[in-house]
Amino acid sequence: MLIEIVDAAIAAEAIVAGMKAGADGAVCVFDGIVRDNTRGRRTLHLDYEAYREMALEKMRELAAEAIARFGVRDVAMVHRLGRVMVGETSVLIVVASAHRAAGFEACRWLIDSLKKTVPIWKRETFADGAVWAAGEPFPEQLAVHPRGDAE
Repeated sequence: MLIEIVDAAIAAEAIVAGMKAGADGAVCVFDGIVRDNTRGRRTLHLDYEAYREMALEKMRELAAEAIARFGVRDVAMVHRLGRVMVGETSVLIVVASAHRAAGFEACRWLIDSLKKTVPIWKRETFADGAVWAAGEPFPEQLAVHPRGDAE
């Protein structure tokens, strides 16, 4: 397992390459990048903070649970802290598995579980303000709707 919290760019390609082994039939990757908008608001950047020790402990627990639950061979989870600009990776999850179905399921479960349970906080800075997000659905009252109606 590779479990890290980093303060600089995530070396996604090197991590993915390092996860591959002869027993694998699949390596599934979730590369979470900062997009340039959220619900109609232009995003400038994200800032991440964490309770680092607790976050690493929880990430290790999730990786071990994914290996046991889905029968995958290995897991890498890397999250970046600090300012992350549009187009940069904020979180990388890589799952190596003999079979693709288990890899896809584990990868999806890991990112969903990470966002709900790991003490990492995200501040989204928009062209018109900033909000702290908690991994839950974006607050409807903060969304900008181009047509003036709810999505």
